[in-house]
Amino acid sequence: MPAIAPSELAHRLGSGLLSFPVTHFTDDLAFDEAAYRDNIARLAKYDVAGLFAAGGTGEFFSLTPAEVGRVVRAAVQSAPESTPVLAPAGHGTAQAVAFAEDAEAAGADGVLLFPPYLTEASAAGLVAHVRAVCAATSLGVVIYSRANAVYTAEAVAELADSCPNLIGFKDGVGDLENITRIHSRLGDRLVYIGGLPTAETFALPYLELGVTTYSSAIFNFLPEFALAFYAAVRAGDRPRVRRLLDEVVLPYTAIRDRSPGYAVSIVKAGLDLTGHPAGPVRPPLTDLDEQERALLSEVIAVSRTLAP
Repeated sequence: MPAIAPSELAHRLGSGLLSFPVTHFTDDLAFDEAAYRDNIARLAKYDVAGLFAAGGTGEFFSLTPAEVGRVVRAAVQSAPESTPVLAPAGHGTAQAVAFAEDAEAAGADGVLLFPPYLTEASAAGLVAHVRAVCAATSLGVVIYSRANAVYTAEAVAELADSCPNLIGFKDGVGDLENITRIHSRLGDRLVYIGGLPTAETFALPYLELGVTTYSSAIFNFLPEFALAFYAAVRAGDRPRVRRLLDEVVLPYTAIRDRSPGYAVSIVKAGLDLTGHPAGPVRPPLTDLDEQERALLSEVIAVSRTLAP
């Protein structure tokens, strides 16, 4: 049995900001486990509701199954005992099942299920995919609605009825009507997680729909700012949220939008600029150029005047 029951995990995830750490690489693109462990320990002093190892920001898509296992185990061993660690599962159904089984063996507290690789799927096919993963583990499972795995309200309701350990819905689409339908049908049965790139931009409207938490990539290199922003959102301090958006988050997204894949690349650049290098991104992603790094440095400087 998992150390944290699925229902308790859902409650804890919904109570605070979520950390999605990058995966550290050496210059020759090997997993830098020592640096990764050091970074997890560095961020441990900040209060977050959960840590998602090898997630999207952690370049799950570029890691081998063996590397995913190493990253998850390093996170489990390096994170505070009070911080739940969730592992990734994805690709085809058989591979996703294997990832989920290994996550439990590694001591993770839950699973984030990514979309299947490449192929489109019907709602019935996605339901079968999620059921297989949920049946393979006693851990709490969060589904990630994104790309070729967009879950309808009917599909999510069916899964919630048949999979007791399905605990969460992470939205990576931004379809507010669909989220409203899902929340209307299921209420507090699930924890709802904002999962769009730079989720801070959607934090206020999401909160109105019952989405109490989100994945913060910015937390990697601006943890104080990320936590201050989250606190302002939960307090309903709209003037402060708008100022932080206008002066930091939106300039940040303008750099992010310069190239596909920069949602990850900009985070690694931010770590480097703040004195915590995590190495390059792996292909097919590309790193920021020097002009973009200079622009990001300016954003970082402004953020420190607002949330030192």
